[in-house]
Amino acid sequence: MSNEDDDNEDEDFAIRHAYEKYGVNGYYSQYGSDYRNPHEARLKIIVHQLVEKWNLKPTERILDLACGSGEITLILRQLGFQYINGIDPYTSEAYEKRTGNSIHAKWTFEQIADGCLESEGEFYDIIICSFAAHLIQPSYLPLVMIQLRFVAKKLIILTPHKRPQLSPEWGWILKDEFVHERIRARLYTSDE
Repeated sequence: MSNEDDDNEDEDFAIRHAYEKYGVNGYYSQYGSDYRNPHEARLKIIVHQLVEKWNLKPTERILDLACGSGEITLILRQLGFQYINGIDPYTSEAYEKRTGNSIHAKWTFEQIADGCLESEGEFYDIIICSFAAHLIQPSYLPLVMIQLRFVAKKLIILTPHKRPQLSPEWGWILKDEFVHERIRARLYTSDE
């Protein structure tokens, strides 16, 4: 194992303990402006793979959901994607600092469950949720996924876990999945 892998595991351990100490919302409220995903190098590889494997086009409209400090936005931008909106309730300062873009909105998963995306009138070709979907409270997960279905035809979840498991009743059908260095990439399409 390389020193970078050791550093990533140390950062993972620190973030997990901070989640335990402050809760997920408390952690990001306190540290969101400085947040950096410790897996960014591996995310770059997996995003390159999924763009090719799933034939994503630079002309597609992307929602970077729970965008963190903009790692997915930056990777996609390097691949020629032009239309990317970021949403995150806690890391807007980090996102704007790194990407040079204003964050589209600061909505929480709870607000998304209540329908704020659909009321905005935006529609995306693809929603990418990286390292965040597993943090959605189980009681909100079905509602969040149903609401996402109203604004996109494809959903990509990147997760360090097997969670979340989406139910087809929520409007999403698993089409493909692969794993790269313990990061799981899942492609869902709407059931219409």
